[in-house]
Amino acid sequence: MTWKTVKLGEVCETITKGTTPTSVGYKFQQEGINFVKIESISASGNFIISKFAKVSTDCNNALRRSQLKSGDILFSIAGALGRTAIVTDDILPANTNQALAIIRLSQDLSLDLRYILYALNSDSVKVQSEMNRGGVAQQNLSLTQLKNYDIPLPPLAEQERIVAKLDAAFAAINHSIILEDKKEAEVMKLVNSFIKSSLDNDIYNWNFKTLPEIAKNLDSKRVPITKSKRTKGEIPYYGASGVVDHVEGFIFNEDLLLISEDGANLLQRTYPVAFSVSGKTWVNNHAHVLRFSNSSLQRWVQFYINSVSLGDYISGMAQPKLNQKRLNQIPIPCPSSEMLDELTTSLQSLQTSSAEVAYWCRSKKNNLYLLKAAILAQEVKIKESEAA
Repeated sequence: MTWKTVKLGEVCETITKGTTPTSVGYKFQQEGINFVKIESISASGNFIISKFAKVSTDCNNALRRSQLKSGDILFSIAGALGRTAIVTDDILPANTNQALAIIRLSQDLSLDLRYILYALNSDSVKVQSEMNRGGVAQQNLSLTQLKNYDIPLPPLAEQERIVAKLDAAFAAINHSIILEDKKEAEVMKLVNSFIKSSLDNDIYNWNFKTLPEIAKNLDSKRVPITKSKRTKGEIPYYGASGVVDHVEGFIFNEDLLLISEDGANLLQRTYPVAFSVSGKTWVNNHAHVLRFSNSSLQRWVQFYINSVSLGDYISGMAQPKLNQKRLNQIPIPCPSSEMLDELTTSLQSLQTSSAEVAYWCRSKKNNLYLLKAAILAQEVKIKESEAA
């Protein structure tokens, strides 16, 4: 049985990418043609339909080069490199941007679509992506680099055998991953459910207030990142990615820009964060700084805001924003001072317990992903030749 190694571009009709609608004069909208982004594709290669953006028919026609077809393979070439998915009829019509490469296989060759998908998820391709990484703030690949990826290609019958074996093996693993996802999702809802039930309990003597009544909301100013980079130092500087989701709630991201005292002085109206564990910390206009005189009230507000939908207060579609004025309009239910500590203590205990279960769910999912990778590595190999 003869295997050969080919360049990805050699087995494709085309490898291309799209563009951002706003760069050609169009806006995202509430309804319309599906527009697929990296965040629309899960780590397991499924489409997350709720995360599709929408564009008009005119926009889709203008972006004709990146109109998707059934059977196209999407491969992320910016940010989270190597995330893949196969375009299916149920999401069409659809379009995509420059962060996702569109891989359209040649119809004249003996190729199994799912085999090529599996090959693109193999360790050999991941190694090639690592070697070709470019950019500093944003990791990315070029279409030329992608076209030159080495792909192991056995005869069609062997491709089909490998696909059948991997599909069977991955079916059970994927089912287990879905169960862990559901378990984790249910566990993480416990805090929100507790908050909802508490709001129906008169024992807390609820009183609705706005943020200006209970905290100082310090608005910050945007400063070009290049100015801050020219004065590196030890002071953490938080932007839109400064706070990340974590099993125990939202925490500060450790991978931050560090600026000097001189750099901090350039920030003018930007305010130091009072609750930072690292002493002096600065933020840009993508983060609001809320200062509370009462730590229990601060904790309660954090729990509450994380539990509700803020859709009515958010503006923008391409990049949703919550400005200071709208944030200050959100009604915050506040318990009586006598019940505040008891409520936040209960919530903290419940969150800790939920986080522990969620941690084990994520650990199990990680082990399942590793098992998939090991099975894939065993089946999809780069070999010049292999005897049957």
